Amino acid sequence: MSKLVKGLLASLSILAATATAASAQGSYPTQPITVVVPFSAGGPTDTVARLVAQVMSRELGQQVLVQNVGGAGGTLGAGQVAQAKPDGYTLLLHHIGMSTAPTLYRQLAFDPLKAFSPIGLITAVPMTIVARKDFEPADASALLAYLKENGADTTYANAGIGSASHLCGMLLQEAVGVQMVTVPYQGAAPAMTDVVGGQVDLLCDQTTNTTNQIKAGEVKAYAVTTPTRVPSLPDLPTTAEVGLPKLEIGVWHGLYGPAGLDAAVVEKLDAALKTALADETVKSRFAELGTQPVSAEEATPQALEAELKSQIELWRPIIQAAGTYAD
Repeated sequence: MSKLVKGLLASLSILAATATAASAQGSYPTQPITVVVPFSAGGPTDTVARLVAQVMSRELGQQVLVQNVGGAGGTLGAGQVAQAKPDGYTLLLHHIGMSTAPTLYRQLAFDPLKAFSPIGLITAVPMTIVARKDFEPADASALLAYLKENGADTTYANAGIGSASHLCGMLLQEAVGVQMVTVPYQGAAPAMTDVVGGQVDLLCDQTTNTTNQIKAGEVKAYAVTTPTRVPSLPDLPTTAEVGLPKLEIGVWHGLYGPAGLDAAVVEKLDAALKTALADETVKSRFAELGTQPVSAEEATPQALEAELKSQIELWRPIIQAAGTYAD
C-alpha cells in the first residue's frame, strides 16, 4: 500500500472519529445521569441536589438520579467521581468541604483543583446554631455565658470531619474560647435526629437541615451565621448581633464532573443548571429552607473554580491553627 493511500486512510479515520465524538456530544445525554452526593440521604446537601436534579432531568430529557456515597467527610464520594469516566454521566454535587479537604486530609487521594471539571455554583446556605429544646440557656447571650462555664461538659454534634457542621463547630469553639465534647456522626441527618431526641446538646448546621425543626419547635435556635438575618427566620439574630462577629460562615454548593469533561457537555450541563436555579419551584423551596440560588453569572464553571481556589486559601490557616486533621 502506498504512502499516499495510507495517509488518506489515516485522515479518513481521524475524521470519522471526530465526527462520531461530535455526534455523541451533540446528542448528549442519551442515558440517565448520576449525581453523587458524598453525604447521607436526608441531609442538607442531599436536599439541594434533589431539588436541582428534578428540573435538570426535565431540561436534559434524561433522568438525573441522586446517589448518596457518604463517608470520610465527603472524600469517599468525591474520590469516586474523580475516578469516573469523563463522559458527563457521573457528576458530583459537593459543598464547602471540597475546599477544606486538602488541608484536613493528609493523604487525600485527589486534588480538588485538578481532578474535576467545574460546572457551576448552586447556592450559599446560611448556618444556624441550635440545641436540644430543653437545653438550659434561654437565648444566645445565655448560651455564651453557659459555654464559658460548662463548655467542657457540653456535647456538640457534627456530620463528620470536614462537614459544614464540623467547620462551624471549630469556629464556634474558637470564638467562645472553649473545647466542647465533639460527637461526630455519619451525616447531618442522624446528627439532627439525636439533637431533636435530646441525646446531644448543640449543633451548628445549614438552614436546609434546621429550618423545619426550628419552626416546629423541635430544637432551640440561638443565632444565624450570616451578616444579615435570614428572611425565613426573621426573629433569629445574627452571630454578630450576639457578640460573635468572627463566627461567620455560609455553605456554598457546586456541581462538578470528572477532569477532562468535554466543553460541549459542560455547556449543556451548565445551561440545565441555570434553568434549574431560575425555576420558581426551586427558588420557593430554597427560600423555605433559608437560602436562595446563586445568580446566572455565578452558576458558571469560571465562578465555581474561582470560589474553590479562594476558599482553599481561606480555610487552610484556620484548620492548621485548630490542629484538626483526618488520616
